[in-house]
Amino acid sequence: MLNFSRIKIGLILSSIIIFFYIFLGNFNFAKKTNLFLDKKINLGLDLQGGSYLLLEIDINPLVNKKLEEKASILKKAFYEKKINIKNLTIQNNKITFELNNSSQKDIGINIINEADDKESLFSKIEKKNVENNYKEFFYRIEKNVFIIQFTEEYIKRLKKDAINQSVEIVRKRVDQLGNKEPSIQQKGDNRILVELPGLSDPSNFKNILGKTAQLNFKFLKINNNSENFGFEKIKNKSDGLFLDVEKKLIVSGENLIDAQPGFDRQTNQSIVSFKFDNIGAKKFANATKENVGRPLAIILDNEILSSPVIREPILTGSGQISGGFTVEEANQLAVLLRAGALPAPMKIIEERTVGADLGEDSIRYGIISFIVGFLLVFIYIFYAYKLFGLFANISLLLNVIILIAILSLFGATLTLPGIAGIVLTVGMAIDTNVIIYERVREELKIEKSNIIAFDLAYKRSLLTIIDSNLTTLIAGIILFYLGSGPVKGFAITLCIGLITSFFTAFTVSRLMVSKYIKSNKNKIINI
Repeated sequence: MLNFSRIKIGLILSSIIIFFYIFLGNFNFAKKTNLFLDKKINLGLDLQGGSYLLLEIDINPLVNKKLEEKASILKKAFYEKKINIKNLTIQNNKITFELNNSSQKDIGINIINEADDKESLFSKIEKKNVENNYKEFFYRIEKNVFIIQFTEEYIKRLKKDAINQSVEIVRKRVDQLGNKEPSIQQKGDNRILVELPGLSDPSNFKNILGKTAQLNFKFLKINNNSENFGFEKIKNKSDGLFLDVEKKLIVSGENLIDAQPGFDRQTNQSIVSFKFDNIGAKKFANATKENVGRPLAIILDNEILSSPVIREPILTGSGQISGGFTVEEANQLAVLLRAGALPAPMKIIEERTVGADLGEDSIRYGIISFIVGFLLVFIYIFYAYKLFGLFANISLLLNVIILIAILSLFGATLTLPGIAGIVLTVGMAIDTNVIIYERVREELKIEKSNIIAFDLAYKRSLLTIIDSNLTTLIAGIILFYLGSGPVKGFAITLCIGLITSFFTAFTVSRLMVSKYIKSNKNKIINI
């Protein structure tokens, strides 16, 4: 255990130099010289200050949208079979309708079952068995009224997919706005926590995060007849009037691949230029080819931004949106469209701003606690083990440097619980050396050879050290996977600290002890 080849010594020293190199990147003087790696620890919200936003997703509009899609397909299926239905409504997360001819009930059931076979939409389940079968839909008939609704399992899956998709879209929106090291995570079944370190005014982010950004292209009604079947009224942004718009969707924002802010050369107004993917471009080209001269409504979150008249077919799959935007509004809209639409509306239910002064206090007291803890351990271990205590303290100092270097290498975000984890690591890191040195004292009572005594001490204490560190490491891993936010920060620093303390004790400290013992192998050593 005390033998080190030149290759091992070279690897140990080079690794220490590399870690020290990365560690220095956290200091201002290192950043100015450009000689060090661009890796550093990022301060969390509780240390740097910033904004805290808690978002909540409303799943009900998404459920209604899915029901509307299924109701549309169901109407088409009945129409193709020349079966008339009446009183088709979507209410309380249910589709209800009646047949004009009640004697056609069996035919209606067959149509639903056929739609299930062809479209995988509806599943006939006996009412008593709904909870025991996983299906997307079930239906029942009450007094000649067909009632179709989602199963609870399907709604749970829909909610889970919506929250996962929303987290990714929120992340994209925040990233495109240039905020560094945001913390975005799911909270509960329908909430998202967003922490933005260093951001004192979150108004711009609130405007971005709170919008669904559902972009649709539909045609306006071109005549004023009283027939409104197949149309819906949508508010026009420019004048506040409600216009009749076809329910049929031409193309949606899901087919967008790019959106960039710009200026119209003729009017010098802010616009947003967009580009569709191949599928969207094909749909858009076909629609504009067949509807030259018709006004096209560009709708964002159920509001008409603009309604340009199609002068000629648009075959390139690109265009522009003009709606009297300011430069900032055009930039925000471009960000929203690039990031994609949220699957369901989302609102901010809690907002907090953490001042930088609080962060400075946390850093100051955290550093003070670290220095005090380090000095107390340093003094005690030096008093208890003299020169070998000095070796242990040097390895302890290197342990902290390596720990911070590893956190910097991964660009970790340091929070107040993370500092607590580092302080705890300082206390636990010395435990390995204490176990080794106490074992050395026992071996020196038996063995006359210093080299043999120290060698046996390292070998026989290894299993005990691995056992104690491994059990703590397992606890830290469990904390990381089951915890969230501050708990994860504490677990990360604790786990990395355990690994680095083991490394320094069995490489750096053992190397120094080995060199000293071999150069004083015939002397009486007191420890």
